[in-house]
Amino acid sequence: MCSSDLLINVSVNKAIATGETLIAGFVIAGDTSRTVLLRAVGPGLAAFGVPGTMADPALSLYSGSTKIAGNDNWGGDAQVSAAFTQVGAFGLAATSKDAVLLVTLAPGAYTAQVNGTAGGFALVEVYEVP
Repeated sequence: MCSSDLLINVSVNKAIATGETLIAGFVIAGDTSRTVLLRAVGPGLAAFGVPGTMADPALSLYSGSTKIAGNDNWGGDAQVSAAFTQVGAFGLAATSKDAVLLVTLAPGAYTAQVNGTAGGFALVEVYEVP
């Protein structure tokens, strides 16, 4: 199988009510760890004309019922920003309240969970970073 046969991104855009969680599950197959870029985008959607975006999404990463990472307000990290370009993701303002994780994960099943203190439209994205 050549690399162009692999899934490199999956995303879901959904209105999330206050107190609800948007969950995206994914699996790292094989016997090699993979680096993934996970994003919970709310304010960053406004540039695309999406009304009613979630003002401050929070992102949590779980393996089973164990939380292994989380982010709220990504902060403009240069390494993370470079990963956006590497995978073809649209940019986010360094001061945005969008949430991002760049993590290397062992094979297994994971969930990316998005919630916020107030509801609105949010986009959850999972990218494999080459």
